[in-house]
Amino acid sequence: MAKVKKQPRPKAETPKGFRDYFGAEVTQRGDMLRQIAEVYHLYGFDALESSAVETVEALGKFLPDVDRPNEGVFAWQEADEAARGDWMALRYDLTAPLARVYAQYRNDLPTPYRRYAMGPVWRNEKPGPGRYRQFYQCDADTVGTASMAADAEICAMLSDTLEAVGIPRGDYVVRVNNRKVLNGVMEAAGLLDPANPTAFEAERGIVLRAIDKLDRLGLDGVRALLGEGRKDDSGDFTKGAGLGDEQAAIVMGFMQAKRDTGSATVARLRELVGGSTIGGQGVDELEQIADLLGAGGYGPDRIDIDPSVVRGLGYYTGPVYEAELTFDIFDEKGRKRQFGSVSGGGRYDDLVKRFTGQEVPATGISIGVDRLLAALREKGRIGAAPSGPVVVTVMDRDRMGDYQAMVAELRNAGIRAEVYLGNPKNFGNQLKYADRRSSPVAVIEGGSEKEAGVVQIKDLILGAEMAKNATLEEWKDRPSQVEVPRGDLVATVRQMLDRQGR
Repeated sequence: MAKVKKQPRPKAETPKGFRDYFGAEVTQRGDMLRQIAEVYHLYGFDALESSAVETVEALGKFLPDVDRPNEGVFAWQEADEAARGDWMALRYDLTAPLARVYAQYRNDLPTPYRRYAMGPVWRNEKPGPGRYRQFYQCDADTVGTASMAADAEICAMLSDTLEAVGIPRGDYVVRVNNRKVLNGVMEAAGLLDPANPTAFEAERGIVLRAIDKLDRLGLDGVRALLGEGRKDDSGDFTKGAGLGDEQAAIVMGFMQAKRDTGSATVARLRELVGGSTIGGQGVDELEQIADLLGAGGYGPDRIDIDPSVVRGLGYYTGPVYEAELTFDIFDEKGRKRQFGSVSGGGRYDDLVKRFTGQEVPATGISIGVDRLLAALREKGRIGAAPSGPVVVTVMDRDRMGDYQAMVAELRNAGIRAEVYLGNPKNFGNQLKYADRRSSPVAVIEGGSEKEAGVVQIKDLILGAEMAKNATLEEWKDRPSQVEVPRGDLVATVRQMLDRQGR
């Protein structure tokens, strides 16, 4: 009889382009999202949780750097005959699902509708250092108004949000541009014909993506993408837009139109768009946004007009914005560079129209949660190792009820605590466990302490510090372990935590 071949064990590894998040990271993310939600709530926005899965048809063909609706997303076809073989996909952002939600529930929602959403999104793209296929976004949008006041408000809210989470003024700038201005420049460059808007669509898409990569590729890299194309460091070749020298010169002039003042920048943009009607509208809208922000006290030190901002997504139709952190960091090769963008967005007046057939104006922003968390760590606004729970050790496994009672008292007082649930035979292992948990305090009650009605409370933070370099006199003056009456357990632990600043 042939020997049955054993099935190989599955590999315990995350899929390529994905990662796992552990306690401290999850906690820090949750704390930051709560701070952001407070600002959004203050501005009158309501929370929305939409499905993580949408039909490919509903998501649409708007993902950056792709040409087909189901390229760049995680998609599958339904096998159920009742579902008609629909293609389904994980959402690649939180804006496309909002368009579907608003179109579906528009009769029940207020107009304008202000919503914010937070959650993971998925992109089936080539992973790289710090670039994952699943990541968190935090969005805020206003649907149902064409007023530039909505765009100005979004920019102001983004500015307030960055400061609320710990990015000080002077370490960021919200940069604003208008896709209508860029369309005017495209007209001047012969890449947009108002009478035939689908002509040169592919070339315009390449130009948009190229300009959006200015901060990463520099002017030379963008110029290469406007022409024949560019090969990156890995050897991959990206096809260019194939523009001639005169056409490319007009686009490059647009990217370098920034001047010392907003008014000078606007004047230069008017020159570049020439007689383009759509371009002139875009310049007018930029002026309106700047005036509204100025009236609210948001000057160019916080929010500034910058023509280099275009955003990569194809659904933007008007103002676009990007929040850039301006402080220096060092990359993995030790080179100094600015941190870069953590948020972007813009106006997308045609997105809901795909469902309703009627134009529904909308505008919004999306914050890259992981990048903003990384920025806060760079600024020292988030500790690398938050405090773990107080650990109640087990000296007698037959008295688990006593230890559970201690934990309950601590938790009822709002103190994070747990009972050691491993093998209690080796007490040293219990303290090693507490150390791995970053526990600030350990509680000890053996048989003798139980009879005497006392508990031992060990300050693990102080003990670790004194073990490094404390003298004998310091050990005596600052004991890391104290004995207190059992009834003083909660008060004593609270005092220790207060001394530790926790």
